[in-house]
Amino acid sequence: MTGPGPMTLPRVPIRTDRLVLREPEARDRAAFIELFSSPEAGAFIGGAQPREVLEREMPEVPGRRPGHLVVDLDGAMIGRITLAEAAGHLRQAAGRTELGYLFLPSAWGHGYAAEACAAALDRFAGAFPGEPVVLATRTDNVRSMRLAAKLGFTEAERFEAYGAEQWLGVWSPAAPAG
Repeated sequence: MTGPGPMTLPRVPIRTDRLVLREPEARDRAAFIELFSSPEAGAFIGGAQPREVLEREMPEVPGRRPGHLVVDLDGAMIGRITLAEAAGHLRQAAGRTELGYLFLPSAWGHGYAAEACAAALDRFAGAFPGEPVVLATRTDNVRSMRLAAKLGFTEAERFEAYGAEQWLGVWSPAAPAG
């Protein structure tokens, strides 16, 4: 990493053909609870969290941190993107900018994750030219592995963590033509 502090996605809305990536708002709380309590969404991130605990402990405006954005389709949250300094959950990603994503199962299979992640990476590359981004996922998460390849991440290493084989990919923006 270079520069004066952690690199995070600039916190302005990002618009694509179908989506808006924006800061979380109070109206997103129910969708966050649905997302984190979903057994399907939680299958590769340690499991679903109990809905009653989320209802009790979720802040009024969940996920409001630099680099954490809601993926909005037609005014409703369908997922979230994180593009910020790795949270320290994996030694292999420590000190690097990491892309993360989690979508409601009802949004799967429509290309929303690819569209949102590509837009976030494009904005990041514009703000931090030449800086790489890492992505970690379980190797048995076929959808996530396919998305990483589609986005242009290349394998850096495989390792064991959380009781499963993990894959760490690196994405580097194309060098500006000149």
